[in-house]
Amino acid sequence: MPSRANARTHRLITRAALALFTGGLTLAESAHAQSVAPARFVAPAEPANARWWKGNTHTHTTNSDGDTPPEPVARWYKQHQYDFLVLSDHNVFTDPVTLASLVDSTFLLIPGEEVTTAFGAASVHINALDITRVIPAPTGRSLLETVQNTIDAIRAERAIPHINHPNFRWSIDTTVLWRMKNDRLIEIHNGHPIVHNEGGGDSQGMEDAWDALLTRGKRIFGIAVDDAHHFQGEFAPDRANPGRGWVVVRTPSLSRRAIVEALDAGHFYASNGPVLRAVRATETALTVQIQREGDFKYTTQFIGPHGRLLGTDKSLTPTYTLRGDESYVRARIIDSAGRVAWVQPVFTTRFVERHP
Repeated sequence: MPSRANARTHRLITRAALALFTGGLTLAESAHAQSVAPARFVAPAEPANARWWKGNTHTHTTNSDGDTPPEPVARWYKQHQYDFLVLSDHNVFTDPVTLASLVDSTFLLIPGEEVTTAFGAASVHINALDITRVIPAPTGRSLLETVQNTIDAIRAERAIPHINHPNFRWSIDTTVLWRMKNDRLIEIHNGHPIVHNEGGGDSQGMEDAWDALLTRGKRIFGIAVDDAHHFQGEFAPDRANPGRGWVVVRTPSLSRRAIVEALDAGHFYASNGPVLRAVRATETALTVQIQREGDFKYTTQFIGPHGRLLGTDKSLTPTYTLRGDESYVRARIIDSAGRVAWVQPVFTTRFVERHP
């Protein structure tokens, strides 16, 4: 005979299902129904004929503070088997038409800008992807207003914003990141040597900040970039050289809108080393297929709310099976050189998107 608790749960879920048809389910009832039912992944449908495209969305040239003109910068990425590149100079629009000789079926240039402003001592740098003109740098009466005005200015141009290196000069903490609206992308790894990816003292590292935002109900995706400035001279840890971070986007075509819209929807993984063959989610399991390089070995960590380690798998096809109480699961793949790939969070039926 079913217990009173089980009977009450059954009645609530049944009522929720019926109310969805009649329009009578309240938000509170819906959330409670989700909380008593076992979590299931809400796996996005994969477009037909989708494939992976590698690219970098944050790099600089002599048009702002880089050391090399746009043409050889773009050529570097093409020669290193990148499929797309965003030239994101500070408050400058570099028209890809001027570099048309490099663009073909294997290499795409997406116009971009690092919209650069500040509030007091805090630096506000937000990339705009797929622009048609310079977006003037906004200001505001507070740090939050300055950041939000910048996001809004980018969205007004139908461009895609991503928040750059929040820990640079310890400028943007999770309190501000949480209160921002209409943003979907944040740099969790930036290859520049002075942006403090790992945090320090009383400031969170960017992965911890990412989990804090996800746990509170912010739907946001983590990107990796190289933020390259130095293409000349020595490649060294204390210089901002290319090739230290990238994204790999899943979409059917190598086109500007397809790439940036897939990024904004979280259809990608980020990396500074490991290559993935596939990322698949069913209702109950998340599986990654790793492309092995040489004799490297790999450890995959599955991570959930509050940054909690849910499981570890050392195979080339790591899998996590839902236990039923998770609101999201993401994966971090670490190779035996310490390089990392970050799989985007896959949300479950227990995830409730919240806004400040």
